[in-house]
Amino acid sequence: MAVSRSVPSPRFLPTSRADLDARGWSEVDVVIVSGDAYVDHPAFGPVLIARFLEGRGFKVGVIAQPDWRSAEPFLALGKPRLFFGVSAGNLDSMLNRLTAQKKNRSEDQYSPGGRTSCRPDRASVVYAQRCREAYPGVPVILGGIEASLRRIAHYDYWSDTVRRSMLLDAKADMLVFGMGERPIWEVADRVNRGERIGEIRDVRGTAFPISDAEMRRHEADPARMVADRKVVVLPSYEEVSTDKRAFAEMSRKFQLETNPGNARPLAQRHAKRGIYFNPPALPLEDGPGRGGVSMDELYDLPFTRVPHPMYEERIPAYDTVKHSLVLMRGCFGGCTFCSITEHEGRVIQNRSAESVLREIRALRRQGDFRGTITDLGGPTANMYKLACKSPDIEAKCRRLSCVHPGVCENLKTDHGPLIQLMRRVREEDGVKHVFIASGVRYDLAERSPEYVEELARHHVGGQLSVAPEHVSPRVLEKMKKPGIESYERFQTMFACASRDAGKEQYDIPYFISGHPGSTLEDMVELALWLKKNGRRPRQVQDFIPTPMAMATCMYYTGIDPLTMQPVYTATGLRAKKLQKALLLYWSPDQWPLAREALREAGRADLIGTGANALVPPA
Repeated sequence: MAVSRSVPSPRFLPTSRADLDARGWSEVDVVIVSGDAYVDHPAFGPVLIARFLEGRGFKVGVIAQPDWRSAEPFLALGKPRLFFGVSAGNLDSMLNRLTAQKKNRSEDQYSPGGRTSCRPDRASVVYAQRCREAYPGVPVILGGIEASLRRIAHYDYWSDTVRRSMLLDAKADMLVFGMGERPIWEVADRVNRGERIGEIRDVRGTAFPISDAEMRRHEADPARMVADRKVVVLPSYEEVSTDKRAFAEMSRKFQLETNPGNARPLAQRHAKRGIYFNPPALPLEDGPGRGGVSMDELYDLPFTRVPHPMYEERIPAYDTVKHSLVLMRGCFGGCTFCSITEHEGRVIQNRSAESVLREIRALRRQGDFRGTITDLGGPTANMYKLACKSPDIEAKCRRLSCVHPGVCENLKTDHGPLIQLMRRVREEDGVKHVFIASGVRYDLAERSPEYVEELARHHVGGQLSVAPEHVSPRVLEKMKKPGIESYERFQTMFACASRDAGKEQYDIPYFISGHPGSTLEDMVELALWLKKNGRRPRQVQDFIPTPMAMATCMYYTGIDPLTMQPVYTATGLRAKKLQKALLLYWSPDQWPLAREALREAGRADLIGTGANALVPPA
């Protein structure tokens, strides 16, 4: 593909016809529709894609949080020459609105004033429909985390049903999954050169509908070669919506095809049609790159780094990220309850130190920057520059986690590059404080005493986030998390490093209740551990089954997809409440439920006033 770069513009991307007129444009090439407010910052995914396409020479406009009750707002920028790009925003729209107890959240972090009525449920589907109504015949391409995690038949927790691929529900032409820079650029370039969207079938990181006849060919000969790769046929939507074992098989097959180095194409039948999934897109290049798409390029794009002036109210998510720095993307942890790996990939993609320092200088030019960087991290705080020792081994590996059941012998765990970057950031002019708010992967951190010392001495403002999640070995196995002993070793290291630095500070552990595999007896074990260690956690998570995660498969099917063995799960809202009450055993508000949970677990002996009791009697 030829690279055509436009002159960077310091202005906001067009959001109205007046903006087009001000630029002298009669039309745009691409319209990005987003469920989030328009904040011109790289932390907002749809805007990052819009700026990236602009940097590649395309005329791009943004329609943010349109009123979905009619097609009128989707006419705002006229008919796009190439396609509509549709995203629900930075979060799945159902997760954004509803809690684990299926109650409405009190705030939408990505909307002005935190209002909760600015986007519809299943926003990608609704927006796609309105785009087609506004301009019939214009291609519609879905992207973002909602579409990415709902690209195959999936369990939807909020409706308690198995739903079809979002591609079919939205009646879109194509779905871009994962981090979309490479695929959306290639698709835009090819459509711009005259190819029809239905003819583009070989772009990594894309899925598209296929006919019944095509699907039959895959089903008849699933081992046939396509571009030197076998096509893996997933159990059909009809099978997985009625047979939980078929659903577990689908989940296992899908997970084994997520490494871009060896992933094969997938196909899945939905009634009289099918969906074809190309292998995942290749990771972005580290640093400045070598002519492809690089991490540095993304963060050098001309973001204004502020919300669009159309908003008078604050946007909570912007307040969180405006003075934070992303160092990398991806996660090789493979936690079964987390969707980061399914969306961002297992291969860590890194920015160069020079790119990070350039962003700090851009921050200094912001009027409200006072020298405090609120986070230096990414999906995790300490995976920067960590990678497999051999690209060949990495490309062939089908392991779903580089750190479970133990840290892989082929994983390079040297924290040196991260430590050097932390020091350079601290030394930058105008920087007074650099905090790390991203969660620390403690099983990696304990391998680097120097990193823990650096962290404790310079980068913790009193509290450090870590996520042991549980203490029960069998629950941690289902989570694909390290044993609690690893956390306890790190805890000791951090406490010692803090004391040596002359600072009083603490690690703040996160825990999950109601995770597949966790019984009331396991939660009692966790509560006793918390009491023994003097912990009263306030930041706890009631497990939410998000689309496509392995733990979600366990929750819905009662089967571990990797072993195909039964696994217990608390599925009712009441059962979930009982588990969470034990995690919050110290709170008087939770005592009635905690007593009920203890009796049900056969541990009424822990109800009382003695030193060994968890809760007092009624």
